[in-house]
Amino acid sequence: MTVPCLTTALTGPLLALESRFLEAQPKIEHWFRSQWTHHAPPVYGSVDLRNSGFKLAPVDMNLFPGGFNNLNPDFIPLAVQAMQSALEKICPEAQSVLLIPENHTRNTFYLQNVAAIRHILELAGLTVRLGSLSPDITEPTTLHTANGDALVVEPITRQGRRVCLADGFSPCVILLNNDLSGGLPALLENLDQNLLPPLHAGWAVRRKSNHFNAYSAVCREFAALIDIDPWLLDPMFRSCRGLNFQDRQGEEALAAVVDELLAEIRIKYAEHGIDAPPFVIVKADAGTYGMGIMTVKDGKDVIGLNRKQRNKMAVIKEGQEVSEVIVQEGVYTFEAINAAVAEPVIYMIDRFVVGGFYRVHTGRGVDENLNAPGMHFVPLSFETAGLPDRTGEPDCPTNRFYAYGVVARLALLAAARELEATDPLNAAG
Repeated sequence: MTVPCLTTALTGPLLALESRFLEAQPKIEHWFRSQWTHHAPPVYGSVDLRNSGFKLAPVDMNLFPGGFNNLNPDFIPLAVQAMQSALEKICPEAQSVLLIPENHTRNTFYLQNVAAIRHILELAGLTVRLGSLSPDITEPTTLHTANGDALVVEPITRQGRRVCLADGFSPCVILLNNDLSGGLPALLENLDQNLLPPLHAGWAVRRKSNHFNAYSAVCREFAALIDIDPWLLDPMFRSCRGLNFQDRQGEEALAAVVDELLAEIRIKYAEHGIDAPPFVIVKADAGTYGMGIMTVKDGKDVIGLNRKQRNKMAVIKEGQEVSEVIVQEGVYTFEAINAAVAEPVIYMIDRFVVGGFYRVHTGRGVDENLNAPGMHFVPLSFETAGLPDRTGEPDCPTNRFYAYGVVARLALLAAARELEATDPLNAAG
């Protein structure tokens, strides 16, 4: 397995942070166990991390992860056990599951991810069928993944408060791998079946700013537990609303938010002795797939965008217009594989880390978004299931991966709290 090398000196703050994680490992694991007794983790999720050598922080939390095909196959048994754990808590008698993928059926690499999820579910002892929300799927349709596997996708119908397939297949669990960017389908509302993740986890409702509010609170608690500065794990951010990139509406307000956040980052850089120019990432407050994202180093950079830049920022997946953005502290990624910039992406099922990979891009810089055309993936092995090696160096692969897993689980815990806070049933109560 390829282990990336940091291009920064390994004697800096990240090494100290990893050492702190190792020293506090029993305390950390006890704290996580306690948290999971109070907060139900999402059924699955993936976290994009950035490792700057002085800071290790998540920059995105996906509740409909689409890269299970990029995980190291040696760790499929971990994923199977974790999926069994998740489903036993939700529907112990479950024998079958309806898996609902995204509508973009022409993306053969995404379909390979769907096949990987199906494989995990089948190994967990479930009968799996695929149902589509796409109006183009009107009969059972065979699709092929990038490596040639066949998937049969069927149209979904509804009978009362249950969804089913044409032959009556109607399991107690529906697993969404569709992020609902285009809106909440009436077909899935008010069901008697267990819908995972819940509808309000979809991008039609969810906001990144809500997630990072929850994450900041989790970080403060965790940092107090092990006596570190929470900023080492937490990217600062601001929200900005009322934007229309095509009409240049809200440019001045956005520029002011950018400059305000950059000033705060400079203060933290000075406090920690960091000699690097700060930057922020401006991205849509909802949505994924690397759309609607730009790197900004000065407020004036968002004023007077050219047509190409405005088009890039104005619309995200499913043609949704962007009127709200999150302005997030940029976290450099000083990890590289074969001289190409890389960032770790960690995958979890239930409360367990089940693997991950490095997203690598030969054409992007250390301050740019790597989730873009031209990226490729290098699987992580998560040796000994991500457990630390206290006899090894803090930055040895096993211990670095443990640090990744700790921060990813902090983001997962934040997602659990976020979903609780935005659950319409809790609001109604």
